Amino acid sequence: MEFVAIVALLAVLQYIYFATLVGQARGKFGVNGPAVTGHPVFERYFRVQMNTLELLIALLPGLWLFAYYVRPTWAALLGAVYLVGRFVYLRSYVADPAKRGVGFGLSMLPILALLVGALLGAGSALLRG
Repeated sequence: MEFVAIVALLAVLQYIYFATLVGQARGKFGVNGPAVTGHPVFERYFRVQMNTLELLIALLPGLWLFAYYVRPTWAALLGAVYLVGRFVYLRSYVADPAKRGVGFGLSMLPILALLVGALLGAGSALLRG
């Protein structure tokens, strides 16, 4: 379970890093808070941060429940794929939003696998009594 804890913490730290990039983009492109629109590149950084926040809500419970009901090692590996996917998403979305598909897929598919696996694992445990 230690690897699962490390992946969970890395996901939160990654989100904080993305938030820091948004702050830097605010200064670089002159977008003063509380505004969330302005320069297109700033808006891309902001959307990456918000999309990452939206996915964290699904990732974290899926990660822990998959680890509990299925297998911690596989949960950590799927979580690691998510982390890589988020960095790919960041780079591609900031460069050209139309090319964000690979990063999005590498983020969303592990989450779906974690959630479906956790649901099946919990359902199986319930049926076993």
